[in-house]
Amino acid sequence: MIIIGEKISIIAKKVREAMNSRDPLPIQELAEAQWKAGAHFIDVNIGPAEERGEELMTWMVQSIQKKVKAPLCLDTTNASALEAGLKAHNNEWGKPLINSTSNDPERFVMLELASKYNSQIIALTVGKGGLPADADDRMVIASEIMARAEELGVPMDDIYLDPLILQVCTTQNQAKHSLNAIKMFGELGMKSVVGLSNISNGVPKQMRSLIDRVYLSLLMYEGLSAAILNPLDKELMDVVKTTDVFLGNTLYADSYLEM
Repeated sequence: MIIIGEKISIIAKKVREAMNSRDPLPIQELAEAQWKAGAHFIDVNIGPAEERGEELMTWMVQSIQKKVKAPLCLDTTNASALEAGLKAHNNEWGKPLINSTSNDPERFVMLELASKYNSQIIALTVGKGGLPADADDRMVIASEIMARAEELGVPMDDIYLDPLILQVCTTQNQAKHSLNAIKMFGELGMKSVVGLSNISNGVPKQMRSLIDRVYLSLLMYEGLSAAILNPLDKELMDVVKTTDVFLGNTLYADSYLEM
């Protein structure tokens, strides 16, 4: 399964301060630690970045890729900042990943940028009309996004469908609907991704890790392709490796946790 390291986000005080002061060291250290822990992509979340967004995203991309030879997942609602990041991205280590488009017309521009820059992209299965009710609703939205992508020349293999994970403490039934959606996407040969920590938002802190770990194992069983998560959480990464053993994706050896 593809791991997208989530730790470089403007939500985190340390990262936000480094962004504001243009201090690359804390950001580079986080990027390198996640990469060494097993992340295949490093998420770069600069938020809306309404002021100087293009300059900030360019600086972030260049700073991280000076230290880490990995593709980046560029996360912002500012299309101009996103395009600046795509221009700055070093594709020698893989295609960048855009986070994200959806079935909301305001997000169509992200899919257009994926086409223009030959980028991969995350597609949220949600539209302007509100949250999908169940897996079938998610599948309908996914089909519409895929049709639009085909018109723009974005290959299906470059799209990761996100079923929109909601917090279990307030929308418990949605956890199963998202699992079913992952299974449906896979049966049709479509890739999938989740923002894992969303499932445990709002629950007591001491319960979050357990909920994340169990739900991740269920998602992987249903065929999950990728996850945005914390690769520095060793217990979580051990779940990934162990589930891969049971699914036959990794050959068992006593040392499999060290691989």
